[in-house]
Amino acid sequence: MLDGTNIYLIGMMGAGKSTIGKLLADRLNYRFVDTDSLVEACTKRTVAQIFAESGESGFRQIEHQVLSEVSAYTRLVVATGGGIVLDRLNWSHLRNGLVVWLDVSMQQLYHRLRSSHHVRPLLETADPLATLTKLYEQRRSLYAQADVCLVIDTDDSPQKVCDRLVADLARKINPDQLRFPINS
Repeated sequence: MLDGTNIYLIGMMGAGKSTIGKLLADRLNYRFVDTDSLVEACTKRTVAQIFAESGESGFRQIEHQVLSEVSAYTRLVVATGGGIVLDRLNWSHLRNGLVVWLDVSMQQLYHRLRSSHHVRPLLETADPLATLTKLYEQRRSLYAQADVCLVIDTDDSPQKVCDRLVADLARKINPDQLRFPINS
């Protein structure tokens, strides 16, 4: 069905791109990669360190390089950084695959991020919720350019989200050529 086409997961930080991406990769017999993890591995610095030393623009340059290299491969599920959609050049790579927006409510994002142990440099502000809301508003129209938009409910388990995503992908592509199981 997918013929090795990469799947790129986009959405806000805390949307569950890495969690869902790993499940989806297992389901499709694809490999999973996370662009933030690759950035850290390539630079031997954390995302927070890169932001502190090089700013957001420095991080975005490295992120673009990583995406450029990743897009040369096939059979990948790629969890991207939340801001990857901001660079027009990144879209040329994303469009070589299927782009999936994991759309999570602002309240759910904020709850997830507050209980997370990950450092989120863009939220190191006096009012993280206001910053998160502003980032979402800036990015929403870019996220909406995805091939598939999956709205995630607060009660959905990661497995249920993955099941729904597989079904949406099957509907997006010719369902007669379905080669992987859909759990209903």
